[in-house]
Amino acid sequence: MVVTYPFLVASFFVVALAYSAVGFGGGSSYIALLALAGVPYTAIPLIGLICNLIVTVSGSWNFGRTGNFRGRLLWPFILGSIPCAYLGGRLQISEAVFYIVLGTTLMLAATRLLLMGGPAPRITSSECSFTGKLAIGCVLGLVAGVTGIGGGIFLSPLLLNLGWGQPKQIAAAASGFILLNSVAGLLGQFTKVGAGTVSFVDFLPLFCVVLIGGQIGSRLGASGRLQPHYLVRLTGLLTFVVGMRLLVKQFHHGKQIAMTTLSSMDLS
Repeated sequence: MVVTYPFLVASFFVVALAYSAVGFGGGSSYIALLALAGVPYTAIPLIGLICNLIVTVSGSWNFGRTGNFRGRLLWPFILGSIPCAYLGGRLQISEAVFYIVLGTTLMLAATRLLLMGGPAPRITSSECSFTGKLAIGCVLGLVAGVTGIGGGIFLSPLLLNLGWGQPKQIAAAASGFILLNSVAGLLGQFTKVGAGTVSFVDFLPLFCVVLIGGQIGSRLGASGRLQPHYLVRLTGLLTFVVGMRLLVKQFHHGKQIAMTTLSSMDLS
């Protein structure tokens, strides 16, 4: 699949509109598209986190002003996720390790997207310990900082399946979770690679279209007039294919390195 820049811009708009309607930032699909387009791996988390940040500012505001934000759903997870997102952004990892982590995360995120929909569970009194919530936040924050995926895509099904809130309340919590993790992850990424190493001007059209798409999608989603589950599932399928492609590519690359190493040992 050849990804042209106009296609990338149009895809980012659609992703932002669809994901923001359900409280997500769209990081998994942005990153999948950037990987397909051949963007350098050091720039991918930065661009993904910035797009997440732009979209979820709108989402947090639009879901919050309609009375759907519930701080009790969010703060225990945030305590663990924010410092770990920052540390994840600062981690120095090789290109091979980055793509293995990214490919695995994309496939998990895509599986979540493909399973979206169905009746919402009733609100229950089931509870998770504070330590458990903290640990979940730490893991999701670390993933957010390393890959640029905000983590809300994994948090929201947990909250929904345990019946800890209504869908709109959980969408508001996921949007806030992604927003704060994106800020922390960006700070970590900037301390690692520096703002001057990436030409953000080249990606300005992407930032503009996700701003517009995020505004439209979050407003429609908060009002209940847009529930784009089928569109989200379609982008989930693309994300799954990209994740699998990245893992297969790294497997073949590792196999070639192993064969080259064995050949050099035989010659010696």
